Amino acid sequence: MNVSGARAGRDGVALVVVDVLNDYEHEDADRLTRSARKALPSLRALVETAREHDVLTVYVNDHHGDWSADRERIARRAGAGAAPDLVEPLAPADDVPFLVKARHSAFYATQLEHLLRARGVQRVMLAGQVTEQCILYSALDAHVREFDVVIPRDAVAHIDEDLASAALRMMGENMSADVVDDAGAAAILRGA
Repeated sequence: MNVSGARAGRDGVALVVVDVLNDYEHEDADRLTRSARKALPSLRALVETAREHDVLTVYVNDHHGDWSADRERIARRAGAGAAPDLVEPLAPADDVPFLVKARHSAFYATQLEHLLRARGVQRVMLAGQVTEQCILYSALDAHVREFDVVIPRDAVAHIDEDLASAALRMMGENMSADVVDDAGAAAILRGA
């Protein structure tokens, strides 16, 4: 499935897809892969709903230590990894904004904030991997930048279930994030 980028939704929402281009060839890959398989249908549905409703979708992906990495190299490496069935359904189309990050947060040293502000986004929906790491830190950075944060709990994957549960609670309580189910996330993207 290719997914295209668009403008911000009617209420200034954007879907930010974090770290889904993963080769799953690292220490915690087995646990992450199990969780990513559970999250894949929800994440794929959100990406499709965003496309259908012309909602801005932005991919932000770790470069995994390759300082010359770009969209093509990251996608190629992930697709050739241990779980291409988790990568291919979420591969972004060429016209979708794609930003490369080096650290946990999708905002840290990337153009994400500028892109979101230029598109009139106020509400950021964070989906992808890993709930207790990159999603958590991205949510904190979005919160301190005064974006409203939405976390679709069924469309985020984790390594450690207990830490992921704590992270979801922290995002809800400490960052005023809306932690929603599939139906709630879809309704936000539809502008309902």
